Amino acid sequence: MDHDGIANPNGLANPNGAAGTIPGPVGTGSGGAVPGGAVPGGGPGTPGALAEIDQRMADLRALLEQGLAEGIGVGHSLGIHLDTLEVGRSVWTLRPSPAAANAMFTVHGGVLATLMDTAMGSAVFTRLPADTYYTTLELKVNFVRSVALTAELLTCEAKTIHVGRRTATAEGTVTAANGKLVAHGTCTCLLTPA
Repeated sequence: MDHDGIANPNGLANPNGAAGTIPGPVGTGSGGAVPGGAVPGGGPGTPGALAEIDQRMADLRALLEQGLAEGIGVGHSLGIHLDTLEVGRSVWTLRPSPAAANAMFTVHGGVLATLMDTAMGSAVFTRLPADTYYTTLELKVNFVRSVALTAELLTCEAKTIHVGRRTATAEGTVTAANGKLVAHGTCTCLLTPA
């Protein structure tokens, strides 16, 4: 339940305390938009803008930690974990395991796409105010090489390319522990008012 005693439909606590809404769980397609790509809370670098962005990133981290603790989401089910979260950039990791297997006993392409969607979505999330949601409208992934289930940690780095009033775009790369490219791609997110 949130601060008003209203239960969220998905049972997750609400870090912002808004009734029935949760700010942008990564990989589920909710977040916020900024008209003309402006920074939330005022002009770039203003105390209000920086405080809002810091709060947004803290909210995201709290949701991720809650999901891991309660066995909810891709962090728990697939082993996708946040490494770095900055404005317009995120880095996520995945340790290959049998849970990620495809029929050829390599990491399933859908798992790599989920890693990239999570990373690109959270990069977009960091550029958006709390009063707008996003959802992935389009996801394009190019697979460069297969990954063994016994491989070391994979890293996905994502950066925003454009954040406008109605759409946002981001790009991401997945690299193996040895630095070799595994996959790369882009996403387009649709931005809508809360």
